[in-house]
Amino acid sequence: MEVASLVLPVFAIIVTGWLAGEFGYLSRSLADALVHFAYNVAMPALLIVTIAQEPARNLLEWRFLLAFGGGSLICFALVFLAVRAGGKHDLASSTIRGMAAAMTNTGFVALPILHAIYGQPAVLPAAVATVFVAAVMFPITVILLERDAHKPSAQPAGLARQILLNPMVLSTLIGLVWAITGLPIPAPVAAYFNMIAAALTPCALFAIGLGLSVDGLRSNLSASFALAAVKLVVMPLIVYGLCVITGLNPLYTVAAVICAAVPTAKTVYVLAHEHKVEEKLVAATVSVTTMLSVATLLVALYLLSGLAPGTR
Repeated sequence: MEVASLVLPVFAIIVTGWLAGEFGYLSRSLADALVHFAYNVAMPALLIVTIAQEPARNLLEWRFLLAFGGGSLICFALVFLAVRAGGKHDLASSTIRGMAAAMTNTGFVALPILHAIYGQPAVLPAAVATVFVAAVMFPITVILLERDAHKPSAQPAGLARQILLNPMVLSTLIGLVWAITGLPIPAPVAAYFNMIAAALTPCALFAIGLGLSVDGLRSNLSASFALAAVKLVVMPLIVYGLCVITGLNPLYTVAAVICAAVPTAKTVYVLAHEHKVEEKLVAATVSVTTMLSVATLLVALYLLSGLAPGTR
C-alpha cells in the first residue's frame, strides 16, 4: 500500500497534464517552457544540493556502486547496442532509448519507498544511487547527445566546451567539488536550492502529460513496453545478481534492487525534449513504467522481504 501511495501520485500528475492538454485547458506548447525550466534551472539545483550534501566517502561504497551502477550501465549498453545494430537509429536516438531502459527515478520514488519501509539506514544507499545517476548516467547521456548534435568537422575543443557548460554536467561537477571539500552548504543557500529543486517533479511530470497525445502513446506502445520490460524486470535481476556476486550486505542489496526496479526517470524525458530526440517514445515509456511499477515494486519488495526486516 505504501508503494502504491507513492507511485500513483506520480502517474496522476502525468494524467493531469494530459487532460489539461487534451481538453484545451492549457496549450500543449507550454510543455516546452516547463521542460526548459526543469532542464536549465530546477534540475541543476537538485543535482548540486543532492551531491554536495553527501560526504565524499559515502559515495565510494564500491560493492553497492558496482551492483547498482554496473546493472544500470549493462542495461544501457544492451539496449544501446541492440538499437544501433538495427541500423535504423542514429547515436542520439540510440542513447535516449538506452537511457529510457536504464536511468532510474531513485530520488523521487526509490528513496521515499525505502525510507518508509526500512527507515533512515536505507536512505544512504538510495542517496548514493541518486548521485550515481547524476554523476555518471547524466553526463554520459549529455556527452553522447552533444556529440551526435555536433557537426563532424567541429573542433574537439568546441565540443568539450559545450559539454562542460551543459547545465547537467556543470551542476554535477559543482556538486562533486563541493562534496570533496567537505564544506557544509550554508542553510540559506541549501534552502534556496531545495525550493527550486522542489519544482522539478511537478514541472517535468506535468510537461510529460501535457505533451503526450493518445496517438503518440499508441504509436510507441510496443517499443515502450519493450523498454519497460528491460527497466522493470531485466535491470533488477542483473542488479540482484551483481549484489550476490559482490557479497553486498542484505539492506544494501534490497536498496540496490528497489532502486533498479523503480520507473524510468522523468529526467530522461527532459533530456529527450531538450535535444528533440524520441520525445514521444520517452513520454510513453515514463508513463508505462510508472503505471506498471506499482505491481513490479510490490513483487520485488515481497521477494526481498526475507533479506532485511522493515523498520516501519
